[in-house]
Amino acid sequence: MKLTEEEQAMLAGKYGQGTQTAMKIQVAIGEAFDAPYMVPITRAHVALSNQEADLWFVEKLVSQGAHCRIRPTVNPSFNWKQMKKITSIDAKDEAIVKRTDAAYKKIGAIMTYDCTPYLQLNVPRVNEVLAYSESSATPFVNSVYGARSNRESAQSALCAAITGVTPYYGFLKEENRQGEILVNVQAEMKTDFDYQLLGYVTPKKIGYKIPVFNNLVNPSNAALMNLGAQLNTGGNVPMYHIVGVTPEAETITAAFQGHEVKETVTITQADLDEMRSDLTAPYGKIEFALFGCPHLTLDQIKIVADLVENQHLKVPLFIMSSAPTQQLCQDMGYLQTIEAAGGEIISNTCMDQPCWKFLYGKKGVTDSPKCAYYTKRRNMEFVITELENAVKAALKGEIYDENHEKSVSMSQNI
Repeated sequence: MKLTEEEQAMLAGKYGQGTQTAMKIQVAIGEAFDAPYMVPITRAHVALSNQEADLWFVEKLVSQGAHCRIRPTVNPSFNWKQMKKITSIDAKDEAIVKRTDAAYKKIGAIMTYDCTPYLQLNVPRVNEVLAYSESSATPFVNSVYGARSNRESAQSALCAAITGVTPYYGFLKEENRQGEILVNVQAEMKTDFDYQLLGYVTPKKIGYKIPVFNNLVNPSNAALMNLGAQLNTGGNVPMYHIVGVTPEAETITAAFQGHEVKETVTITQADLDEMRSDLTAPYGKIEFALFGCPHLTLDQIKIVADLVENQHLKVPLFIMSSAPTQQLCQDMGYLQTIEAAGGEIISNTCMDQPCWKFLYGKKGVTDSPKCAYYTKRRNMEFVITELENAVKAALKGEIYDENHEKSVSMSQNI
């Protein structure tokens, strides 16, 4: 790789051992991907995990004196103070959280503990070069904002934050951002949840190519967030285009950068229905409801608050959100409404954390296939349905498909 004098100095250790270690890793990544040189970044996001390997890495860099040139935002940890009011927390898990928090603060991160930084505190502009890890963040910044980031690991994103540069390869290059397959969507797409299913089924149809979605009209921020999160869960698709919606896809021609469309697939309502059937656990009794993977937005939490107002939940309901969103929910009265019904809004927390051990072995309901996918290894199962249906299920303590509900209604009428 061709390095600048400044980059050579970092690699030679003139800025300390921690910066040297980070630059060595960046150079190795660049060489692995045949990057010709480094480019400066303006933003970074680190998918902090609280797992031992992540903690070992950041503490090693801190011990070597590393400090971030570009202050990154970070992914959720778990809010041990708030979770202690709900359940007991293992002392080892709490210790890892505290050490991780201390290490990332010392290295210069901004402790947002949010998996949707692109909505609030780390919002890029078109063509900004970033180093983002986190499976919902990378597709959103690439696709919706037209910024440029590769699908970084937590470690590579942290190294980029320390050095201020990243290797020039992948989605940073204009030619690698062009659409590769046209996806004609012939499904109803009535709700944000439909975008969850679309995101999950698309890689099953097209592999890991960059999709250009056609026939999608005015999707909400939550829909776009859901789409990207599931594209990167059901597969490895860190970028998509939507014709007439995303900035690099004003037309089909623009999305394909003037190249011929060589491949087209169609996704129908039947495809979404089949995906839904494959993903969900069997309907029936549930023991809890869990939302916020990715973190719920204010508008989504309002939906929950409106549904549970003056009601009482039959099962515990937990919402994960960012700290600013939780504060705004308190200011708007949504938090008080949800708590009065027996629910909780928990900030800075992720479902893929050990603070949910009290739910292991239980059956819940969620609107997020990603939530259900990650928690399989923790022996949790989920009925997956629209947010509104999931909240109604938490009010009843059970959920059934439409045919069951109709048959029950008919028998009651008889």
